[in-house]
Amino acid sequence: YQPRAAGLAAELQQHFPGVEVEMAPSSGGVFEVAVDGEPIFSKKKMGRHAAPGEILALIRELRGV
Repeated sequence: YQPRAAGLAAELQQHFPGVEVEMAPSSGGVFEVAVDGEPIFSKKKMGRHAAPGEILALIRELRGV
């Protein structure tokens, strides 16, 4: 896995204990994040990688935390 994806997985597990993080191998720079099956970030659609803390902020917003 890419270091950025692995770092994000570790960050999510640190901030949300007990969260299940699933990383799937891919090619072509695909980076997508879904919560409960709902996509919340797509590198392909956004044309960029997530900024530091952006995924955490999206999840907190989604969860109302």
